[in-house]
Amino acid sequence: MMAHLARRLATGLAALMLMSGAALAQQKVTIAIGGSSCLCYLPTVLAKQLGEFERAGLNVETVDFKGGSQSLTAVLGGSADVVSGYFDHCVNLAAKNQHLQAFVVYDRYPGFALVVSPKQTGVIKSIKDLAGKRIGVSAPGSSTDFFLKFILKKNGVDPAMIGVIGIGLGSTAVAAMEQGSVDAAIMLDPAVTLLQGKNKDLVILSDTRTQKDTLDVFNGEYPGGALYTRTEWIEKNPAAVAAMTKAIVNTLKWIHSHTAEEIMAKMPPELVGADKALYLAALKNTIPMYSTTGRMDPKGAQAVLAVFAQSSPEVAKANIDLSKTYTNRFVDQALGTTGAK
Repeated sequence: MMAHLARRLATGLAALMLMSGAALAQQKVTIAIGGSSCLCYLPTVLAKQLGEFERAGLNVETVDFKGGSQSLTAVLGGSADVVSGYFDHCVNLAAKNQHLQAFVVYDRYPGFALVVSPKQTGVIKSIKDLAGKRIGVSAPGSSTDFFLKFILKKNGVDPAMIGVIGIGLGSTAVAAMEQGSVDAAIMLDPAVTLLQGKNKDLVILSDTRTQKDTLDVFNGEYPGGALYTRTEWIEKNPAAVAAMTKAIVNTLKWIHSHTAEEIMAKMPPELVGADKALYLAALKNTIPMYSTTGRMDPKGAQAVLAVFAQSSPEVAKANIDLSKTYTNRFVDQALGTTGAK
């Protein structure tokens, strides 16, 4: 009798779990990516390529934008649900009483490089030489723009003295630099490595693609790419947030247990591009940048606030509660269920 009852309970529980999974799968989630060609966003793209979102019970659509500010606008405007972009937007908007929260972090470092256009080699030799120049960023108001203003101020250059031009992150950024339509730019891989492959004497004035370089620039680790959205969306959709987190955590685990060649083979051909050797070289350089856990380091979040406090009077004056700009509870749940380290 007890065995029969136990079987009935187990069958009922299994049916309930299937119904719950089916209900979740019917929920479509749109993720706005701030530039899919950038390796900084690879974990989100790869999660979809590996089928991790689907396995977690979600129907995810990814929409590509030229920069993080545009993907953020899509979420704030309601045309997308979640941003795959840089955490610093959560801190910046907290100063404006707009509540956004990161729930899984996939980049340990920002990966920014301040690169001189090949046409300006020998002319621009230091950051101070950028005064009066045209500087490319992915899009005005994006994290690349924030970093540019920070690094200029840090080196005694008034950001108001330079012209900021949106050039995207991929092939459009490389073309803008080669054609000289900008004098320098904040770039990320694979664009940096692709440009360097064509210009062996390429000048890089500042680099945050490694732990050492990031520590030199920020005096600490500085979280980059993350999945984040409006706090109220998280509160209303905890199951979907947990599923996305699990998908990214599993993808990070997959990245760190496979070769760069295996990772590249899973990526869409249009993102890899024609020069597979240079893409592979860029990917090998980038893999250490990816988180192994997905957790936000509180010290990293504090570093972001410190940087913005220096470059934004609005952030400096605001009494920002950093604990509300991110949460690790979904990652901790995913790590407990996946066994990832």
